[in-house]
Amino acid sequence: MIFHNSFGVDLGSSTLKIYDQRKDTITKEKNMIAIRNKEEVLAIGNDAYEMFEKTPQNIKVSTPIINGRIGDVFQVEAVLHTLLNRSGSSVGYRPVLYFAVPTGLTQIEKRAYYAVAHRGKLRKCKIFLVDRPIVDAIALGIPLNRTKGSMIINMGAQSTEVSVIADGRVIVSMQIPIGGKQFNDAIRSNIRKKNNLQVGTKTAKRLKLALADMDPAKKEGRKVMGMDCVNGIPRDGIVTTTTINDAVMERTRQMAAEVKKVIQRIPPQIRSNIEKEGIYLTGGSTRIPHMDKFLSRELEYSVQLSLYYELCTVCGLKELITHPVLHRFAYPVTKQ
Repeated sequence: MIFHNSFGVDLGSSTLKIYDQRKDTITKEKNMIAIRNKEEVLAIGNDAYEMFEKTPQNIKVSTPIINGRIGDVFQVEAVLHTLLNRSGSSVGYRPVLYFAVPTGLTQIEKRAYYAVAHRGKLRKCKIFLVDRPIVDAIALGIPLNRTKGSMIINMGAQSTEVSVIADGRVIVSMQIPIGGKQFNDAIRSNIRKKNNLQVGTKTAKRLKLALADMDPAKKEGRKVMGMDCVNGIPRDGIVTTTTINDAVMERTRQMAAEVKKVIQRIPPQIRSNIEKEGIYLTGGSTRIPHMDKFLSRELEYSVQLSLYYELCTVCGLKELITHPVLHRFAYPVTKQ
């Protein structure tokens, strides 16, 4: 009989991913919450996302995670516990939770994870934190103890995390405020300028998934509905791949310029190893076709694309949980 269960939790800014060891499954839902009059929770997860951009002013739909960090403890707690219950997971006695976290957390930020989890059925759980670049490296197959320098770029929903790992530890980690959200905002802005049409974030995201391609040879278009920027009347318009690609490429070049600054600060011997090995690329935005080739040209380094995409971190947690030899990369967090 199994008296406890272990979970790997990736509190993404857009999507929450949970690995359940007992069921050997990964579940994911939108990391969103809908609140009415600042106090009444109306919906959580995918249900809240369905309400996004459709609610009156007294209902706010948002994500409680800001750039990979806990923005509101009580809202994150509500989302985590609701989605665990919804997945039908059995926590058992004294469950163990492994959270993937950004590097360089303060003690207050670390205690926030304890506060988030220690409620209800999880009140007796043990909590461990693992630096996100470490679990990304595990999923990517990087030999943590043997690597003399490996660079990972994780393109997330609100930011891009650039990390360098050497000798089993993270020696450089930097967050660049460009991710999927900024791509969507840039697409909306470009459509407003070129089509004189105001579209929502959901529409921009759908167009990004359907049309964005970092190879400019692709030529397509989609009909979309929006508000005319002059008279405010709803109308349709045709948005082309050029409009979408220009927006995405501009933000990606900005991100690449920041990555170059990181590379310049890396010690020469470590940089030499990265040149031989190439840069590892993962995250949800890497689903955009030819993103790896585009970044390779911009950075002048070879780029290895992970096919785990946005699931890379939670897959790394799965590997860590199921292989005891990797447990030493996790560290406990307590209330004090």
